Amino acid sequence: MEIRKVGVVGCGLMGSGIAQVAAMAGFPTVVREVSQEVLDKGLASIRKSLDKLVEKNVLSSSQAAEAFARLQPTLQLDGFADCDLVIEAIIENLERKRELFAALDQIVKPEAIFASNTSSLSITEMMTATRRRPRFLGLHFFNPVPLMKLVEVVKTVVTDPAVIETGLAYARKVGKTPILTSDRGGFIVNRLLVPYLLDSIRAVEEGVGSIEDIDTGMKLGCGHPMGPLTLNDFVGLDTTYYIAEILFSEFREKRFAPPPLMKRMVMAGMLGRKSGLGFYDYTDPKNPKPNTMLEKK
Repeated sequence: MEIRKVGVVGCGLMGSGIAQVAAMAGFPTVVREVSQEVLDKGLASIRKSLDKLVEKNVLSSSQAAEAFARLQPTLQLDGFADCDLVIEAIIENLERKRELFAALDQIVKPEAIFASNTSSLSITEMMTATRRRPRFLGLHFFNPVPLMKLVEVVKTVVTDPAVIETGLAYARKVGKTPILTSDRGGFIVNRLLVPYLLDSIRAVEEGVGSIEDIDTGMKLGCGHPMGPLTLNDFVGLDTTYYIAEILFSEFREKRFAPPPLMKRMVMAGMLGRKSGLGFYDYTDPKNPKPNTMLEKK
């Protein structure tokens, strides 16, 4: 089961990265967005990323140019008709994804494989919108895609073993390290990471330590590259909150329940780096200060 041509639906933060690594690996890559403005923005992001790799001597100028030339931008779903693998990377909304896959199912050749880049939604529920259920799986890349080495390959209870092997092989071909998991909420990484991030917020709520001390403790005590509250800010409090709600809905376990402080921070627009304020104040992005208003006195 050979992948010769790849399609990526969505050219935003994740989609542009997924399209970039496919093109860098030598695959002709169709990439689609809903408007020319959004598509142009995504292509500009890919070009900028390729230029940075040239500056770092990861790619030569000619390799970067060849990779960019392999991209086939489009506004139409018809462009995916002859793709061997189509990866969805649109908004994290189950109904929108199901609608997309149902439409693609009518257009893309029957032997092609469909994959979703979702970080937490049910692959099985998306799969049921199509007639190619054994040829459907998850390919969860991590942000930023060109730099992060991991891909979670997610199988359902009906995914064809040959399709699973093709997914694993494709991840390797685009320079990633795949891990295989089943279609359960959060897969491997988020199922383990999200409770840790939520517990760090509970630690602030309960006055276990200051924001700075909690982060320092986990960095120096466990060798983590950044503390959990800094990571919450980096990911975005709204993003983690959304994933936690999905996990809690599936498992109904307290460890997945968003803490009250988190909910109030999201409601107040304290989303982390993207909003300029979260567990840290990013007025000076190079020297963020702990948001001591959140600490229990």
